[in-house]
Amino acid sequence: MPVPKNFVSPARMSAKERAFSQIQRWIIDGTLQPGEKLIDAELAESLGVSRTPIREAFQLLEVQGLVSTHPGKETKVTEIEKDDIFKMYSTMAVLQALAAEITAKIIVPDQIEQLRAINLEFADSIKSGQAYQAMEADEQFHNLIVELSDNPYIATFSASLQIHIRRFKYVFLKQPITAAQTSVDEHARIISAFEKKDSELAHNVMKQNFIRPMQELYELL
Repeated sequence: MPVPKNFVSPARMSAKERAFSQIQRWIIDGTLQPGEKLIDAELAESLGVSRTPIREAFQLLEVQGLVSTHPGKETKVTEIEKDDIFKMYSTMAVLQALAAEITAKIIVPDQIEQLRAINLEFADSIKSGQAYQAMEADEQFHNLIVELSDNPYIATFSASLQIHIRRFKYVFLKQPITAAQTSVDEHARIISAFEKKDSELAHNVMKQNFIRPMQELYELL
């Protein structure tokens, strides 16, 4: 089970938190592949901790659905199931659309300019072929809208889903960027809806912004 040796360990974290954070990151970015068996002794050595925090991290990762643990047998990274794309993206689309609908009613000009700046960064990353930076900017755009909606339930469920969607995005980003400019344009339409305080338009465009890539990703897989 090969794992990197030159990663930067987060500071001021307990052994369990450090193990959880790093293993989660390796699963999301594909360093630890779907279906791969996780060996606690090897991970403990790589992370410089005992086996106990590794096992505790496994428990947290199982709650998130990133690993499956069979006591006395083995722990494996969960598989990426093709049909899960519809379940995750359609649910996220509803959550994000609701966040956009709420935000449209309460957003102020300075916050609109923040979104416009992030979308410009998103567009620049696409033009320069920086796929992962584009993904980060895209997530930053959506996360800010969720934050502005001031609904902790939307934020909690969105964050949970984003973990799994990001795994799919890493698969997606191994392919050429095709419709990314469409996403930039959709972001611009969302911003325009915010400027007009048009909740319905913000809701509809945001939902489309998730349904479209869901369909594209399903075809790729």
